[in-house]
Amino acid sequence: MFNGSRTYSPSPSSPSSRASSSSSSSLPAAPRRPPRALPRHSSLLAQYSNLFESYTEGEIRQLISALVERYSQAMNSGGHELPLFPKAGNRMKRARARHKPCALKELEVSVSELGLGYESDETVLFRYCSGTCDAAVRNYDLSLKSVRSKRRIRKEKVRARPCCRPLAYDDDVSFLDAYNRYYTVNELSAKECGCV
Repeated sequence: MFNGSRTYSPSPSSPSSRASSSSSSSLPAAPRRPPRALPRHSSLLAQYSNLFESYTEGEIRQLISALVERYSQAMNSGGHELPLFPKAGNRMKRARARHKPCALKELEVSVSELGLGYESDETVLFRYCSGTCDAAVRNYDLSLKSVRSKRRIRKEKVRARPCCRPLAYDDDVSFLDAYNRYYTVNELSAKECGCV
């Protein structure tokens, strides 16, 4: 996988390259590694194989240790995915600033769109909860996060942050389906939302 004959020039910020560039400017430039480009229509395995062949052994070790560190941070903070990219950046900061607090929203949908197995063209007003609950973090959430980070809770799926959910539900919803049968569905629409 690694080619021993590959040439690699040190980065301009390394001490050895600064010393050589300051001592003699008449020396020819060292050959540079070609840019890491992936072919568009090859298989995913071939793409990653080509990509890793262009890395040195030290770079691969550094990459793996960074991924392992991010994975352990994600697992300790209650995340369930491996973060491949850092969260810092202007786009992410703007997106975080746009988060709204937990609130009740509404949408007019057909009964068939509700996904409950009924075929009907009747429309209902569906109220749902949406938003973030960062301001509602309690001592329970902080303690649960700490206990998880110490790996005292391992296998259970627990959330260490509050979630925007219905606290109460609207009245029952009644409708006719496509075959003129009458149905009543309870706890369909939210009436009040909160962080639980």
